[in-house]
Amino acid sequence: MDTRNNLNPVRILAIGYIIIITAGTILLSLPISVQAGQKLAFIDVLFTATSAVTITGLVVVNTGEAYSMFGQLVIMVLFQLGAIGFMTLTTVYAIIVGKNITLKDRLVLQSSLNQLSYAGVVRLTIIVIIFTLLIETVAALVLFLRWLPEMGMGQALYYGIFHAISGFANAGFDLFPNSLQQYTGDVVVNFTVMTLFVIGGLGFTVIVDLYVKKGVFRNLSLHSKLILFLSLVLGILGFLVILIFEYNNPATMQDFSFKERILASLFQGLTPRSAGFSTIEIGDMHPVSIFVTKLFMFIGGGPGSNAGGIKLTTFGMLMVVVYTLMRGREDFNIFERRIPQHLINKSLAIIIIGIGAVVLISTILLITEDAPFDMVVFEVISAFATVGLSAGLTPDLSPLGKLIISFTMFVGRLGPLSLAFALSVKRKKSKVKYIEEDVIVG
Repeated sequence: MDTRNNLNPVRILAIGYIIIITAGTILLSLPISVQAGQKLAFIDVLFTATSAVTITGLVVVNTGEAYSMFGQLVIMVLFQLGAIGFMTLTTVYAIIVGKNITLKDRLVLQSSLNQLSYAGVVRLTIIVIIFTLLIETVAALVLFLRWLPEMGMGQALYYGIFHAISGFANAGFDLFPNSLQQYTGDVVVNFTVMTLFVIGGLGFTVIVDLYVKKGVFRNLSLHSKLILFLSLVLGILGFLVILIFEYNNPATMQDFSFKERILASLFQGLTPRSAGFSTIEIGDMHPVSIFVTKLFMFIGGGPGSNAGGIKLTTFGMLMVVVYTLMRGREDFNIFERRIPQHLINKSLAIIIIGIGAVVLISTILLITEDAPFDMVVFEVISAFATVGLSAGLTPDLSPLGKLIISFTMFVGRLGPLSLAFALSVKRKKSKVKYIEEDVIVG
């Protein structure tokens, strides 16, 4: 595609996100958007809008305390748009008014939904909208009924809708002082929110595949099998790590009942994959728990989902490469299927670009911020992977630090490889093929 005359799909998505972030920043800057007596700096408003649109959830001010109901509704619309995607809504509008969906539109949708082909993306778009509204409605009703005796009709309904959308979007925004820490032992709140962000982190391709194949694992596509298998393995591993290292941690779970310990371990074992909610204080966790949380944040969820990170399939490709080389085999096989070499190359490129971005941004923040190394790296990974968990540094960032983290969230939402493609010029095939020669590695 000649980029001088046409914008490629990734650039269109980038421009679309920038427009939505700009509109959100303007709306959140209005006096009606903030609580009486509150005055927010422009950089704080920009940070919030970026965090919402990129469905990250990092905040520099408490959402429930700093923003009025109008401001909170703006934030809710922003992370709903960020989750569904503006191209998805544009396509639905075009279908309603009878407008033709052009090839260009389908290519942008393909990039937005992270699909292998543009065939069937319009149908998938409609499914995305219907399923999103359905699961958010059900979850909002469950949360409404749970909070009704505690809050009253109006507030319970509002809180139910806000947190249902935030949960499924993997946005991590909440209206409570300390995320969901006051509901650590609440079975309904925990399992409702966990269900939302786990499903939201699988990807719509997997959800549709499960529905069509009636949940029979052996009939699923290789993509779905890999996502579900790795989700289960990492979920169990995360649960065990948190349970073991936080069980008697006086700063987190020592005073919890056994039920609260189990719920908190399960919740915190799953949430790093992009949810951004927490039921224990992240900064007080054991170093091993924090390290595993960083790793899980960097891995993220499924492609085409509301989760960020390098994606589960990318991590899966790396594991396949390691396993194959250790066994001395040539073909990269998994679940009785062979992985094409170009997918291995793409996965390695994404991982290298991701690590490079985290290292570079962390280095810059270590210069601009007076903060410990571990805390800086945690915040950068959380922003890059659009997770939203914080070890406590985000509210104390300098204006320059907030701007850097905002850019990091934007890059993370687009995806490292997508950004590289968006900034690249037209690729040319090499006219010369050189003689192959080995080098010593390892």
